[in-house]
Amino acid sequence: MNEVLRQEKKFLISVEQMYQYSQYLQEIMIQDPHNGAEGYTVRSLYFDTLENRDFMEKEDGVELRRKIRLRCYQPTDDFAMLEMKQKQGAMQKKRSLRMRRDDAGQLVQGDYKVLLRYDEEFARKCYALMNMYCYLPRAVVEYRRKAFIARENKIRITFDHQIRATESNMDIFSAQLVQNTVLDPYLTVFEVKYNGFLLSYIKDLLQICDRSELSVSKYCLSRSVSTHYSF
Repeated sequence: MNEVLRQEKKFLISVEQMYQYSQYLQEIMIQDPHNGAEGYTVRSLYFDTLENRDFMEKEDGVELRRKIRLRCYQPTDDFAMLEMKQKQGAMQKKRSLRMRRDDAGQLVQGDYKVLLRYDEEFARKCYALMNMYCYLPRAVVEYRRKAFIARENKIRITFDHQIRATESNMDIFSAQLVQNTVLDPYLTVFEVKYNGFLLSYIKDLLQICDRSELSVSKYCLSRSVSTHYSF
């Protein structure tokens, strides 16, 4: 089980700005080893309660909230990461558990007992929460991510674009997943994740960004229309 506590800043920028910033960052930061010319694919299945509690708390700006997701990177992956993110004031706490592909598939089908096969306390916590609040698979979100890393303060900068989603097929390992665009393809979610203080050259980049900080949720983008009409 992996646990990270950090601050996150999000901005909405243009694809053109993404390429400009990427060119600048590749000179001063380490590229994620999975980066290609357009980054790498991330695919996440989000769970939510019967009442869409996590979605509504995010929309309402509740200070203490969480989201649970299952993440893979390619349909051929032999594993998936079960992750829980919890908002705690200015900080984000993320815990994750690497699951075998077959176990992840059972989790998607609603068989949460597979979590009891893992010794980690986090697995037991997810089992209790997902049963107590009747969590169900709600949406699959896929996008391209380009990432850069700085060793200082565990800083990580990501650019997420080509964001698509579906609420009709929850199979994150499907090679024929049909999805719809949920964010203007000319826009990019620019995110800075860090512990402690930001380095000066990253502060300068945020000032150049010239945009107000936003609270952009890819999960909420995937569900904003259908969830508002479900009440």
